[in-house]
Amino acid sequence: MSFLWQSRFILLMMIIVGSIWQQQLSIKRHLAELFPIHYVRIGGIFQYLDKDAIQYNVEPLVLEGFFSANVQEIRDAVLSLPWVDKTTVKHSWPDTIDIKVYEQVPYIRWGEQGLLNKRGESFIPNSVEAFKSLAMITAPEGYEKRALETLISLELLLIDYSLEIKHFTISERLSWQIELSNGVQILLGRKAQLKNFQRFLTTFAVLGEQRIEAISQVDLRYPNGFAIRWREGYPIIKKNKLK
Repeated sequence: MSFLWQSRFILLMMIIVGSIWQQQLSIKRHLAELFPIHYVRIGGIFQYLDKDAIQYNVEPLVLEGFFSANVQEIRDAVLSLPWVDKTTVKHSWPDTIDIKVYEQVPYIRWGEQGLLNKRGESFIPNSVEAFKSLAMITAPEGYEKRALETLISLELLLIDYSLEIKHFTISERLSWQIELSNGVQILLGRKAQLKNFQRFLTTFAVLGEQRIEAISQVDLRYPNGFAIRWREGYPIIKKNKLK
């Protein structure tokens, strides 16, 4: 086939494809006029979500009519909002799109800007100012679920001592550090962290409440013991020395 005939064939195919595309657009417009979407119903219990934001994201996707509205595209648009956990989308004959939205429930802070839900899934809201009272996890990306499970295990060990974790840190080298609600810092290192932590907790009853309050830092990175740094200015340390 000569170059001229090839060019003519390509041009003909482009004309045919363009004509089919124009016909499809015409059919879609005609269907949208015959079967428009009049209502978008958004259901759910919202504490942090803004219904207007959901409506704004969905509106461009429901202009093509009842039969052309793509449920998956609408779902993806709703899920793109940070406070949306799950959503279901369905057509309701003859002119309605029903959207059910389940809001994220913040469980713990993830770094300075993010939050985790109870499944260890992270999301980043516009602001975390209202959640400053929650404990914080700082860990490498990808450690969300594992870090949350570890923190829960550590908190269970602290229940009997009426102590809570304020900040749990896993470094890039996977070294653990804990800051308790009373300000005590605990260095756990990279090996046998839970075992060493449990061993240290057995000394709490021996230390007594006043001495626990006087602790500034506990270093558990030693194989057969630990080191305690006392807070400055606590007279209780001078009067009562550990044996």
